Amino acid sequence: VPFLNEADNLPRLIGALERALTPLGLPWELVLVDDGSRDNSLAVAKAELQRRPQLNATLISLSRNFGKEIAIAAGLDAAEGDAVIVMDGDLQDPPEVLAQFIERWRQGIDVVYAIRTKRKESFLKRLAYSSFYRLLQRLSDIEIPLDSGDFGLMDRKVVNALLALPERQRFIRGLRSFVGFRQEGLHYERAGREAGKPKYTLRALIRLAMDGLISFSSAPLNLITYLGLGSCATALMLIGRVLGRAIIGQKPPEGWASTMVVVLFFGSVQLLSFGIIGEYLRRIFLEVKGRPTFLIREVVRS
Repeated sequence: VPFLNEADNLPRLIGALERALTPLGLPWELVLVDDGSRDNSLAVAKAELQRRPQLNATLISLSRNFGKEIAIAAGLDAAEGDAVIVMDGDLQDPPEVLAQFIERWRQGIDVVYAIRTKRKESFLKRLAYSSFYRLLQRLSDIEIPLDSGDFGLMDRKVVNALLALPERQRFIRGLRSFVGFRQEGLHYERAGREAGKPKYTLRALIRLAMDGLISFSSAPLNLITYLGLGSCATALMLIGRVLGRAIIGQKPPEGWASTMVVVLFFGSVQLLSFGIIGEYLRRIFLEVKGRPTFLIREVVRS
């Protein structure tokens, strides 16, 4: 469970997990990852673990905010179970669904991912998420299930495969699809927040969408080729028009307005192309530096 500034939700979350998992009669561990919270979430998590000494729990505090995807990677690295469930710390992923995950896993499914049938969020946010998932599925080089987030169960061999991947910029739901194995979706209704405010700003959501598209699709690079071909075709048509008017004795088109339009058009295409190439170069730059994916400040075990 990665969390960021969830002091109000953590006691309810830990209690809900204990109520949902204890009746199953299975040994289980809870791995909490503090992604650089700026409120008292870390202190609240420590207090909850002290108050519940019967829990088999590990609390990992990262040295700063690395982002949710990296916090999940830190949790996967620390988890020791035969299966690992990833869920958000805001109680929008209902703990009651975990028993269904485990049942499907016992039947031989390696990855059970949750599919959101409803979201109790604003219309614009629902529209943005829906558009992103459909765009990602259409453009991705691999098949990524629609409306599936990080919430889901992975068998130990799937987790090991994810941990063996060398890349540092991680998009977990895409990597989960990349490694393959036997996967199955489970529909559920995503609840609203119990307390607090969403941590994903518009800028963070756009960055997440770009990470997903660039990590698992070559379509943006193909777009540059199409823009180049379209620009060449447009230029050839304009040249043909000018030559045609000159051949039949008409004066060529005059005026600075048409010239500026052509210049701005080709300049915009070039800048857009540089921006797309720059995003891919940025990822190469981050990977070749070889910095650690995350740094841990503190580990607390109950």
